Amino acid sequence: MQNDCVQPFLFEHLDIRGALVTLDKSWLALTGKRDYPVDVVRILGEMSAVTTLISANLKQPGRMTFQLRGDGAINLLVLDCDEQLQLRGMARWNPETLVQGAALRQLLGDGQLLLSLDAVAMRQPYQSFVPLQGDSVAAIFEHYLTLSEQQPTHLALAANSQRAVGLLVQKMPDADLRDADGWNRIQHLLGTLSADEQLAQTPLDLLRRLFPEEEVRVFSPRQVSHHCPEDWEKIHAMLRSLGREECEAILRDKGEIHVRDDICNFDYLIKAGELDGIFAAPAHLLH
Repeated sequence: MQNDCVQPFLFEHLDIRGALVTLDKSWLALTGKRDYPVDVVRILGEMSAVTTLISANLKQPGRMTFQLRGDGAINLLVLDCDEQLQLRGMARWNPETLVQGAALRQLLGDGQLLLSLDAVAMRQPYQSFVPLQGDSVAAIFEHYLTLSEQQPTHLALAANSQRAVGLLVQKMPDADLRDADGWNRIQHLLGTLSADEQLAQTPLDLLRRLFPEEEVRVFSPRQVSHHCPEDWEKIHAMLRSLGREECEAILRDKGEIHVRDDICNFDYLIKAGELDGIFAAPAHLLH
């Protein structure tokens, strides 16, 4: 079984492309020690799957970030992934207003989807805001992809506490010339897929089951990993930007400096005796 990978494929005679993603260890690492409620797990998992699928198309070093913000009980979901398919993410919710089993729009409320793309070759990050249109994570991202890429897109997403999966197909410009009914046929077959079936099967078995009469070419899978290591240098740089005087004021008031990294689920604690090392001038090399 191929775990934690993106499996690209192509309908050989239809000019329709697609990809499947299966997140296992990476999904468990992303949600570990978070204690997310069931609905948060499902929505965050579906966003993790689609973020990975879209990021698999990055052609140069960079990082793609999706933020889904709303005024509902689940008020923030953040997922980002780089060109090496290193994924990280988090969700924020209000336990007092979260109603288990509620519809997606009730859980999210009014809000928007924000895309940020930060690539090495870009002078500054690109950002795009999209209103939340659709009653599922798949529908919201189908709307976004159809607008941004001008290509009809169909998504099937599913997630539970153990696995997050996704399937994406896109209609290419010459699809109707190849087979006038091809796109409708593929969408109809995808409509027969249940979330339980999608979660239970391997990517190749799923393709065989869904499209037994179609000629499907599969390409080499690409591995996905959860990558969110501790980064003390980033924390030290942030403290230096605050300035020593401000850091000492926090230490006098609190006794320690506490920095919370929500997306990676780390807490950084800095004691008074550590400031000298953080603010020490870098040594100059003698030539």
